[in-house]
Amino acid sequence: MTEQVPKPQVDTSKAHPARVYDWLLGGKDNYEVDRIVGKQLPLVVRRSAKQNRAFMTRAAGWLSGLGVDQFLDIGTGIPTAPNLHQVVQRIIPTARVVYADNDPIVLRHAEALLVSTREGKTAYVHADARRPDLILEHARGSLDFSRPVALSLVALLHFVGDEDDPYDIVRTLVGALAPGSFLVLSHGTFDFEPDGAQTIAAPYQSGGITIHPRSRAEVERFFDGLDLVKPGLVIAPKWRKDKQRPSRARSAVYAGVAAVRAP
Repeated sequence: MTEQVPKPQVDTSKAHPARVYDWLLGGKDNYEVDRIVGKQLPLVVRRSAKQNRAFMTRAAGWLSGLGVDQFLDIGTGIPTAPNLHQVVQRIIPTARVVYADNDPIVLRHAEALLVSTREGKTAYVHADARRPDLILEHARGSLDFSRPVALSLVALLHFVGDEDDPYDIVRTLVGALAPGSFLVLSHGTFDFEPDGAQTIAAPYQSGGITIHPRSRAEVERFFDGLDLVKPGLVIAPKWRKDKQRPSRARSAVYAGVAAVRAP
């Protein structure tokens, strides 16, 4: 099912973060304006997109292994297999997943997102991340917030400027979660790319996309009041990496998972 569904039109004259990310992952649901941006980005960004996707997969699988069976994924993006619900429902077939995004292309792909197991459930909310109240209102129709929920904010908040108070957005969302819930978060950074403003930000800006990479200390603030699980806040490929596949150390994305503690 989809919630809060208007009749949006896809603007093919302007690049969109979800479509650029799709291109970086090797997807086909993008336009020439998105590909122009993607082709200008340095190798570290292309590599980081794949590292970020792998982090999401590992985190979702790890949480499902703990028994978490409810997920709220905001900033879903264009479906690229494996989707979050495919990862978690392989482990817990009865798992419930709510996706939220504001891109019309993602809305068009909602039917693909909603192919759940027979025992589980998936739902889609068409809403902007800057309206956490609206997302929560509709998510409550599918998720039981009196029980643990894994909140996924993966590669989203570096597209939210300080003027929209991303920290308050996270506080609002986390504030709705029961003890035993988790926050899964990844965020772009220039910490390891001193020339990032030119090599990374400029291509996005030329496509009409403004990014807000943040330092380690700034990203850590999103986890205030929560308990980071090991290995803490690290670059994406180092978060519970596969020991059989040593990760490349270079990355432009921080990643972490934290538990919501009892008051």
